[in-house]
Amino acid sequence: MADLEPGTRVPDDITFTGPDGPVRLGDLIGEKVLVLYFYPKDETTGCTAEACSFRDLYQDFQDAGADVVGVSRDSAEDHAKFKANHRLPFRLLTDKGGAAAKRMGVKKTFGIIPGRVTFVIDTQGVVRLRFDSQMNAKKHVSDALEMVRSLAKAA
Repeated sequence: MADLEPGTRVPDDITFTGPDGPVRLGDLIGEKVLVLYFYPKDETTGCTAEACSFRDLYQDFQDAGADVVGVSRDSAEDHAKFKANHRLPFRLLTDKGGAAAKRMGVKKTFGIIPGRVTFVIDTQGVVRLRFDSQMNAKKHVSDALEMVRSLAKAA
């Protein structure tokens, strides 16, 4: 699938795996703005920095009317350990085999490293921000929060 760029509606039938079973993207959309971030791997340096940045600003995201959900290929067990180790207050979902990432246009870096892309998706399921940077993990968080705040002001 082509990259999901701002102004594009996300396919609501994309499915991830949560700790209690399947989670459809469409079920995450509606009440709040969704910050959906794809990252390469639990407990790696950049991914930990990114997750902890989302954690540190999580209340700001909540106050602005957004929910944060992280996605990687790691198992539910690995996610549970990662959440506990870093006191992450948001959901982490599994994209086994990378099918969801592929459908959303999240490309591998150098053809081998799962991509790092953050989407801000409004309550209608439309992408309002796509930030794609493997190296600048913390900028994903600041850019996403800026977009969430601008959507809250516009509402």
